[in-house]
Amino acid sequence: MTIMSSLLSNQLFKRSGEPGAVVAPFVGLLIIVTLFASVGNLAFSETSIFYVSTYTITLLGKYLCYAMLALAVDIVWGYCGILSLGHAAFFALGGYGMGMYLMRQIGDRGVYGNPLLPDFMVFLNWQELPWYWQGFDNFGFAMLMALAVPGLLAFVFGWLAFRSRVTGVYLSIMTQALTYALMLAFFRNEMGFGGNNGLTDFKDILGFNLQSDTTRVALLATTAFMLSVTLLLSQAIMKSRFGKVIIAVRDTESRSRFLGYRTERYKVWLFVYSAVIAAIAGALYVPQIGIINPGEFTPINSIEVVIWVAIGGRGTLIGAVLGALLVNYAKTRLTAIFPEAWLFALGALFVLVTLFLPKGLFGLFGSLKNKLVSSKTSSTAEEVA
Repeated sequence: MTIMSSLLSNQLFKRSGEPGAVVAPFVGLLIIVTLFASVGNLAFSETSIFYVSTYTITLLGKYLCYAMLALAVDIVWGYCGILSLGHAAFFALGGYGMGMYLMRQIGDRGVYGNPLLPDFMVFLNWQELPWYWQGFDNFGFAMLMALAVPGLLAFVFGWLAFRSRVTGVYLSIMTQALTYALMLAFFRNEMGFGGNNGLTDFKDILGFNLQSDTTRVALLATTAFMLSVTLLLSQAIMKSRFGKVIIAVRDTESRSRFLGYRTERYKVWLFVYSAVIAAIAGALYVPQIGIINPGEFTPINSIEVVIWVAIGGRGTLIGAVLGALLVNYAKTRLTAIFPEAWLFALGALFVLVTLFLPKGLFGLFGSLKNKLVSSKTSSTAEEVA
């Protein structure tokens, strides 16, 4: 059985009641909300009650990027049991790929007016553009590198780790060490990525002004589209024979190996797929936020993503997305009111969910739905009797 044949044999939409059956309705709702927000920003004046501010558009775009990152973590943790504490590395690498393209688009509009070198290189007395910056003035090449580099890194790391049968907490520590090492490297000015300040002061993307409302709305729509595509594709993968093997590896890897499956190969390809999704999220994040710096590599970011997934419900796809949206919305609101208390509130929420809602909020909704259906069935049976 090949990986491709197992994917092609899958049916995308399953009957209601099976895991992932709510993906299509959620995608429909996401499209409706995105359209409403886009029309509210572009078609109504600021005095209208239907007006959606550009700040809100940017905030929604950021939330959706985080949702895509949470989805990437849920794919490997919820379905394969790989607790990665280093997915912030793939997110940041994708962001740097986009940031390098955006920096090359500035040209002579920078502070120093150098048409070739970014401002930070001129400030550091660099005489020529490093070889690894070549080609990033082309959008297609930049996006290819933004996905290929994190994917290649995930492949090499996964192949070495899974082939050596590193699992559990040891693997989690290794992923955390990976992102921490990259953070330290990108902080160095001689690396050529802006050092502590990172890459910022972007002007336009594909010739469109990044500060215009139309561009902001287009970026939000693109992010919503990519989240929808990755959700549907992930659902297809998890419901295919490939996905069934992945779940079997999560539950009993030794038995799966005994049955003849090369479990390390399945884990490597799922890890690479997850890393590419995280890189896409990072590439879409940067033009909306306007900056990428080594702080995105910090291990605490990866740990926070794990908390989003745990709160939403791992192994559900939609739960991870909802967890990211809800937690980040709460973070936006609470940090404005009680900035010092946010981390304590997040930690307390994680502990409470772990103790009392091991399946997350999405699992709670599922349990309530099942109880409601059971009660209706029981009452109907009593009436018939």
